[in-house]
Amino acid sequence: MTAADTGPARKGQAEGQVAGRSVLITGGNRGIGLAIAKAFLANGDRVAVTCRSESNLPDGILAVQADVTDEASVDTAFTLVEAAHGPVEVLVANAGITKDTLLLRMSESDFTSVIDTNLTGAFRVIKRASRGMIRLRKGRIVLISSVTGLYGAPGQINYSSSKAGLVGMARSLTRELGSRGITANVVAPGFINTQMTAELPEDTQKNYLATIPAGRFAEPEEVAQVVRWIASDEAAYISGAVIPVDGGLGMGH
Repeated sequence: MTAADTGPARKGQAEGQVAGRSVLITGGNRGIGLAIAKAFLANGDRVAVTCRSESNLPDGILAVQADVTDEASVDTAFTLVEAAHGPVEVLVANAGITKDTLLLRMSESDFTSVIDTNLTGAFRVIKRASRGMIRLRKGRIVLISSVTGLYGAPGQINYSSSKAGLVGMARSLTRELGSRGITANVVAPGFINTQMTAELPEDTQKNYLATIPAGRFAEPEEVAQVVRWIASDEAAYISGAVIPVDGGLGMGH
């Protein structure tokens, strides 16, 4: 995901103020990412996001420019966040794109660009964040996957593959960095009540709802609360887990 043209924008943070943990959410200016940012902000943490625009951001959130497909851009964003908030202690890899189309119509570029953003982009930000976490001997990494990463979806071979790959990434990180006090977990949302789902035709929404045992779409805040909890001290002994937030749609897949 590419982010703002502008540089970092500190909003509502007093100079020299130190509170909570340093949290970074990629793709945090809308939808699930914004809900996650607000949840950590309400928790008293120092929150930064990568985003295209800070227009929707509440006071207290630091916006930085970043393109997760570019290693140098990621490094610059982390440097800015570290200068403002200190080393990143909680990383939420949320930035992602879709290029949905059926297999026979999907170009190689359609496939590789989604993988590069959603999966390799997560690798880039995790690698950069791990430097500070290893020095601190603590850290929380949360990867935002999707029910389709384990359940599958027609027209989403690229997206589903990228989201499934995050599970292997989290579990390998757990084995590699677990002894350093670092956890890595996956949160897998199902259908979420966002602007995108609201714009779907009524019949399409009804068809989706019929597959969900809970009988409703989730609110972004319901995903955010799970992310905040899995990054808390209460969940310190959970790592390599996949937590579905899908109303029973995936049934543990």
